[in-house]
Amino acid sequence: MAQLYFRYGAMNSGKSIEVIKVAHNYEEQNKSVMIFTSGVDNREGVGKVASRTGMMKKATPIFEATDIFEMVQQHHPEPYCVLVDEAQFLSREHVLQLAKIVDELDVPVIAFGLKNDFMNHLFEGSENLLIYADKIEEIKTICWFCGKKATMNLRMNDGKPVYEGEQIQIGGNESYYPVCRKHYFQPPINDQQNEGELN
Repeated sequence: MAQLYFRYGAMNSGKSIEVIKVAHNYEEQNKSVMIFTSGVDNREGVGKVASRTGMMKKATPIFEATDIFEMVQQHHPEPYCVLVDEAQFLSREHVLQLAKIVDELDVPVIAFGLKNDFMNHLFEGSENLLIYADKIEEIKTICWFCGKKATMNLRMNDGKPVYEGEQIQIGGNESYYPVCRKHYFQPPINDQQNEGELN
């Protein structure tokens, strides 16, 4: 029986490469998959799942008016699996569409994304996936400054931590760091900058 999965992790936890890997595993067995990603993330161009390792795969971008359920329902052949990257940017309606794909089409859906933003607020997509997903799994990575597990995302601007502002600001290693709770509140920025390690 199909299920809705939410696999979340901090920045740099390998979520996008996991999407690419899962897609490859299905396609290697000649099983079609549908890959979606948020239209908000345009770092490598709209409609692309891109890993920091350089691997990339085409995907269908999701915008506010996108009906994911209808797209999957009309796709022939029916996909064996639906994969969604950057799922934190989904709306509640999009998440309900993913649940409908599972419940009515019996197609498994695996959504990957951040859980919390740089202010430690839940994203709309993540909040609703935490509510509606059948299975919730953490993809782990380590803190940028120590060996502890990273659970938060630290936004940086001009070498300084930022704790207020717009929730969505697209960026990578130049803007965000995966951090543990301690280093979220007390990032050793000056030491790192003096050593030239931050860049």
